[in-house]
Amino acid sequence: MKFINKLRSWLPKKRSTQIMLIIFGILAITGAILGGIFASKFVATMTIIDLPGDPVVKPGKNEPGVTETQPVPLVDAGIPMPEPWDGVSRVNLLFMGLDFRDWEAGEIPRTDTMILFSLDPLNKTAGIISIPRDLWVNIPGFDYNKINTAYYLGEAYKMPGGGPEWARKTVEELLGVPIQYFAQVDFQAFISLIDHIGGVTIDVPEEIKIDPLGKHNTVILQPGINDLSGELALAYARTRSTEGGDFDRSKRQQQVIFAIRDKVMRLNMMPTLVANANKIYGDISSGIRTNMTLDEAVKLALKVLEVPEGDIKQVVISGEYVTFAKSPDGLDILRPIPDKIRLLRDELFSSGIAVGPAALGKDILELAKLENASISVRNGSSVSGLAASTAEFLRSQGFNVAEETNADYTVFSQVIIVGAKPYTLKYLADLMKLNSASILNRFDPNAQIQIIMILGDDWSANKPFP
Repeated sequence: MKFINKLRSWLPKKRSTQIMLIIFGILAITGAILGGIFASKFVATMTIIDLPGDPVVKPGKNEPGVTETQPVPLVDAGIPMPEPWDGVSRVNLLFMGLDFRDWEAGEIPRTDTMILFSLDPLNKTAGIISIPRDLWVNIPGFDYNKINTAYYLGEAYKMPGGGPEWARKTVEELLGVPIQYFAQVDFQAFISLIDHIGGVTIDVPEEIKIDPLGKHNTVILQPGINDLSGELALAYARTRSTEGGDFDRSKRQQQVIFAIRDKVMRLNMMPTLVANANKIYGDISSGIRTNMTLDEAVKLALKVLEVPEGDIKQVVISGEYVTFAKSPDGLDILRPIPDKIRLLRDELFSSGIAVGPAALGKDILELAKLENASISVRNGSSVSGLAASTAEFLRSQGFNVAEETNADYTVFSQVIIVGAKPYTLKYLADLMKLNSASILNRFDPNAQIQIIMILGDDWSANKPFP
């Protein structure tokens, strides 16, 4: 908050320039994930004149001499519009970098980087989760494949919204959380962004070989503090030459993001960024594709500025959350371990409440009731009336049972996740003694029912009520 207070005291009186500085200030929190989006979208609405960088202003409807900002059109009119963000609900954004090797070969690219950013504005917390490119997942409409092919398939088969939308849908289904926004940023836009802030400072943990774009330009970075240009920072973030492979690479990508944050945190960067805003926009705008409007970007920027630095969590889907395997055609893949990934997800996406209710002194039942999940209870057992008696029990515990019906016969019970209600899921899984194979993910942000319980004969024999 000290930085924010200093920034506010330094801001000029013109509202348009104030918003510009706030948007650049957001780089200090989210680095490469959001900075390019905010800068390009805002600068696209203005004309920069002489130093100190104030735009040409036109009188607005209600205030003389104040720019009236309007939403910026989507980069691609074919991208579906999300529901407008209300400013108080948790909001998630998927950041994607594309594989340069595909570009070089003239092919439709796959994603080289996937990072999900999440903000809880009420609890003033945020987090980022890195997703390895070889994760073997269900891609909607295309069966199982590596997650980095979701973008390719969306583009190649001209799916609604194209590659970015199909990648968003795939990650949404994997994690079981709604993803409102996405941003696709190409390598050159990333390089330009870092060069415009004068490079980044990275503490390299071990000697590492990196290969900037192009041929015959390999660089060996030595352990310790290194000042990296945009090209070198990109190469550092992309290399998989260390023992940890993709997992180490994900950590390096997050390291670069926070190095950008640290650089832009310096107040003396602001005048330079504002003065050069027009050139920054020209250099990076063509390399960004997003479904965010200006109004949404500014609103999100203001909220992110309120998040203390220590309340931004960083996690990586690493080796403990996957098993190493081969695909049917012999490729090396990472099979997700669903129950462990759900716990990792809950660290970031559980309505601002960290996983592990004991740490908060709260009972899991109380946390589940706060979620107020809409539950459907379906009887697939051989015992008549089991759905009704189970629904009555759950209501007595404080749950919102919206439906009681029948299902096809089954010996073993299941819970199907339709909406992101992690504590309700945990309570029911513990109550019914379910393993991970009995918990299915069918995430649908538009569904009225958020949890589906399918009751089998095992539940009729072990239910905790008469």
